[in-house]
Amino acid sequence: MPVRFARTIRAAAVLAALGALLAPTSAYAVEAAAAPGDRTVLPVRDALAALPLQDESRAGYERTKFRHWIDADRDGCNTRAEVLKAEAVEAPQQGPGCVLSGGRWYSPYDDTYFTEARALDIDHLVPLAESWDSGAAAWTPAERQSYANDLGDERALIAVSAKSNRSKSDQDPGTWQPPAAGYRCQYATDWVTVKTRWGLSIDRTEQAALDKTLSQCPNVPVEVTLAR
Repeated sequence: MPVRFARTIRAAAVLAALGALLAPTSAYAVEAAAAPGDRTVLPVRDALAALPLQDESRAGYERTKFRHWIDADRDGCNTRAEVLKAEAVEAPQQGPGCVLSGGRWYSPYDDTYFTEARALDIDHLVPLAESWDSGAAAWTPAERQSYANDLGDERALIAVSAKSNRSKSDQDPGTWQPPAAGYRCQYATDWVTVKTRWGLSIDRTEQAALDKTLSQCPNVPVEVTLAR
């Protein structure tokens, strides 16, 4: 099992014991954590219920309005390379210009391992177009750039097979689910987490799909640091 997902499972097991204590105060947790940098911890189903429900509109969307991939820390590696390095099951070698060779990766969407970085896409778990539909249309260009290159939460960007990423495209859980059924609870949980982190809304179809999935999953507490 990849290190990243093993860590997630262990953390969820520890936090699960807090669920009963957190549930009564979850509404307060969301209200109190209202500024960037604030942190909230609450059961995932409460986090889903707290997301604003709104109709979506893609009017005016252009992918170029989300600048990526950037080299935020100016170390020679852009966001794509940083995610590949962070999520490697076996670390790749880094050459000049941050060219990666060797290494091994796990794509949780389709439960498949890869040994070539070029076979992987870096997916925005909540796609750029979806973020536009649910709030990012009103953001500044700088905020959209930060969203498109979010290395502050490991759930925001994920290395997956190019095939699965392109199958998903800009769909939300109402129309697309990971082919690997064993990953769907984690996918729904992370989707809610990213939307909470960025203050994004959901529509009714998306809400119904997430509610259906999460009703069959452990109601694990999730910890979120708000980005905006």
